[in-house]
Amino acid sequence: MLATGVALGFAAGRLLGRRRRQEPHTVPASRQFLNHASEAIISADLSNIIVMANPAAAQLFDTSVEQMVGSPLGRYIEAPADLIQEPADFFRAGSGRAGRRSTDYAVTGKRSDGRRFPIEGSVSRANEGAPFYTVVMRDVSERRRVQDKLSQSHDQLRQLSAALQTIREEERTHIARELHDDLGQLLASLRMDLTLLQQSPDATPAGLRLMQGMEANLLTAITSLRRIASNLRPRALDEGGLFFALQGLRDDFVERHAIPCTLLADEAELRLDDAASTAIFRIVQEALTNIARHAEATSVTMNLFRLNDELLITIRDDGRGIRPEDMEKAESLGLIGMRERVWAMHGDITIGADEPVGTRIDIVLPVAGHLA
Repeated sequence: MLATGVALGFAAGRLLGRRRRQEPHTVPASRQFLNHASEAIISADLSNIIVMANPAAAQLFDTSVEQMVGSPLGRYIEAPADLIQEPADFFRAGSGRAGRRSTDYAVTGKRSDGRRFPIEGSVSRANEGAPFYTVVMRDVSERRRVQDKLSQSHDQLRQLSAALQTIREEERTHIARELHDDLGQLLASLRMDLTLLQQSPDATPAGLRLMQGMEANLLTAITSLRRIASNLRPRALDEGGLFFALQGLRDDFVERHAIPCTLLADEAELRLDDAASTAIFRIVQEALTNIARHAEATSVTMNLFRLNDELLITIRDDGRGIRPEDMEKAESLGLIGMRERVWAMHGDITIGADEPVGTRIDIVLPVAGHLA
């Protein structure tokens, strides 16, 4: 595409250079080339006056070639706020890089009726001594509309994801409380009754053995219930706060997976509201789950500290590391969930291989509005 733009520039230069030398009824090949080019092409002199325009350019701006030739370039391309001295300034001063080619810039076009529309274009000079510039442009209105719709859909999906996360967390909290308050109390009551039966003078040896087995099963059920309720919603998160919940998460991780895990944090820096505390807890929980499942690590370090109004989280392991393609897998729901929680808090997350070995997760979360 860049070579095409340069070729068009040279074609326009040859056309302007030969215009005065052509016979009245001869149409030069370069002129035919420009007339049949699909992209809009204009040439402007050093005083920003259009000296040549092809039919595609006239169609782009909803006018005629005759109307364009002799008009100021600023009539059709909106000038940036900076001082304009030559045609190249329309595409560099204050305009943004965009498009398929490295020389493309995003500018605003103006149709003959004053309507504005987005343009991608590039400006070139046949050689340093040429008295004019050649501009190649294309209308990107449709692409811009598609991008805006995609961006809107993306924002809506993000909002939906955040809403679903909130609903899911509320359901987890409700179920955990029901299990702890209702089923947990019922099991505890049954155990007390069983203890009284064991102390009864009428109990036979066979009955005592049966009751001892029942008590063991009750203890197993109570332990499982507490574990399930804690996984749904750790009580420490509600009763002690984020710091103590992370301590419990660390201790459970070490006990279940026999992987040493160090937590570096200050309780005072982790006094956040429920929404932020829950999101951070789930992020760390998911990170530890991924490490246990995939990392083959022998140690983990978690570092959380506040810097001004941001919470910086670093989670490192010495496992086999993570590849870029692993993070793009559709089944990597854990990583997707972590990113969604971070983005819902308007934070940034970086996941990559650590040096000399392992994986490192760096998260920056703004917490100024979440202080407890």
